[in-house]
Amino acid sequence: MVHHLPITKARVNLGQVVRRVHLNKEYVILEKDGIPIAGLVVADELEDYLELRDPKVQRTIKRSALDVRAGRTRPASAILAEFRKADTAKKTKPRRRAS
Repeated sequence: MVHHLPITKARVNLGQVVRRVHLNKEYVILEKDGIPIAGLVVADELEDYLELRDPKVQRTIKRSALDVRAGRTRPASAILAEFRKADTAKKTKPRRRAS
């Protein structure tokens, strides 16, 4: 949920406002004279947002989308099945004894 709050009220109640943002995953738009000037968001979400703005990450996402469109992907269940099969094969191999 998005809340709009005058910056003067936010300053007086900063601890409470930050707690609500952190615990309830709320968004707060800080306003000065009714004009939005800043926003508060949970730190994890801000980090995700900033990471998505990184050109290297954007290129990786674009390449991944092209792979999906070209059919160069497999379901995660198929990959996990391969890992399980390989893990089972390792466990069933007889071990050599050291001489």
